[in-house]
Amino acid sequence: MEELKKISPKLHKIVKEEEKRQQEMIDLIPSENYASRAVLEAAGSVLTNKYSEGYPGKRYYPGNIFIDKVETICQENAKKVFNLGDDWQVNVQPFSGGPANFEIYCALLEPQDTILSLKLSHGGHLSHGHKVNISSKFFNIIHYGLDDKGLIDYDEIERLAIKNGPKIIVSGATAYPREIDFKRISKIAKEIEAYHLADISHIAGLISAGLHVSPFEGADIVMTTTHKTLGGPRSAVIYSKNEISSKIDKAIFPGLQGGPHEHIILAKAIAFEEALRPEFKERQKQTIKNAKILADDLINYGFNLISGGTDNHLILIDLGGVIDASEAEKLLEDANILANRNTIPDDESPFKPSGLRLGTPAMTTRGMRENEMKQIALWIKQILKKEEVPEKIKFQVIELCKKFPIYEN
Repeated sequence: MEELKKISPKLHKIVKEEEKRQQEMIDLIPSENYASRAVLEAAGSVLTNKYSEGYPGKRYYPGNIFIDKVETICQENAKKVFNLGDDWQVNVQPFSGGPANFEIYCALLEPQDTILSLKLSHGGHLSHGHKVNISSKFFNIIHYGLDDKGLIDYDEIERLAIKNGPKIIVSGATAYPREIDFKRISKIAKEIEAYHLADISHIAGLISAGLHVSPFEGADIVMTTTHKTLGGPRSAVIYSKNEISSKIDKAIFPGLQGGPHEHIILAKAIAFEEALRPEFKERQKQTIKNAKILADDLINYGFNLISGGTDNHLILIDLGGVIDASEAEKLLEDANILANRNTIPDDESPFKPSGLRLGTPAMTTRGMRENEMKQIALWIKQILKKEEVPEKIKFQVIELCKKFPIYEN
C-alpha cells in the first residue's frame, strides 16, 4: 500500500494497525471471516473505475465488453456453487444482505402486504421486518419464534401462515445454531400460495459443501451474503426461479440501485471459484467440527447453550444469571477474543441482551482445529467466570495467533 501511504500516512498507519489487530485477535463473530488475497486483489482492481448500469448485453453506458464477461462468469460460478439448473437465475448486483432482502420485498409485494419471519430476539435478522428496519415501515410484519427447546416452531409458522395469509414466508436466521427445515417451510408456503424466501447468509458455505440441507428444492427465492461462511467480499446475491427473476432484476435496477460495483462482482466471482475447490469443502467440515467441540466444552464448563448445542458454525450462550452480556463481550475483547452480545428469547430489549454469539468460520479459515477450540473454550470459561484477568490471557491469545497467520508473507 505504498501509494496509499504517500497520499495519507495517517490512514496508512490506521490500516496497518487494523491488520495487526486482526492478526492478534481470536475472532469468534460468526458473521466474520477472512477473504483470500485473490478476493482482496479483485476488490481493489481497475473494475472500480467503470460505470455499468443495466445488465450484461443491456447497459446504459458504452465500454462494458469486459465488464459483461466478468459479470456473466460471476453468475455462472454462483449457480455452480449450488449445482443449480436452468430453472434458476441469479442476480449478482446487490450491494449487501439487508438491501437485497428489501429489493426482494419490493419486487414481489405491494405496500402493507404481510411478511412472516423469525423474530429478532429468537434469532432473526433486522431486515426480516424488525420494527426499526425500513421493511417494517412498508410492509405488515408477523413473527414466529422458537419453542421451549430453542428450536424453530414449525407448527407456529403453519398456524400464523393460515391465520394471516402472508405473501412471503422468510426462513433463515442470524443467530440460530440448528439446521433449518426448509422443506417444511416451503410446503407451508405452497399451501397458502405464498413465496418462500430463504435467507442463507450464514450457512451458504455449509450448504454449498453439502453439510446443511439446501433450500433450493422448494424455495422461490434464495438470498445470501458472500462474506460469512463463503469467505468472500462483503456483498450479496439473489437467486430466483425463472418466473419471477425479471421482477427481481427490475427491483434491483432501476428500482433501488444505480451502477453496480463491478470490482466487488469480480471479487464474488473469485470467491465462488474458491468455493468450488475441494479444500473449501474440507474447511466447511472443519468449521462444523470446531463449533461442536467449542459447544461441548462450554456445556461441560456449565454454560447454558440455546437449543443445547449446534448443528452449524454458530453457538448462542444464555448468560442469564452468570454475567451481563455486554460485560462479557467487553471482558473477552480485553483478552483479544471477539464474540458479540446478542438477544435470546424473552429478552425485552436488544440494548440489554442476555446472549453471547460465537462462531468458528474465521478461526477455521486461519487453520485452527479441535485442540485450539478446547483452549479457547477454557479461556472463555476463565474470563466469564472471573477465574483469570483478561490481561493475563491476552498475551496467551497473541502467542497462539502468531502460529496461525491470516496471510502468509
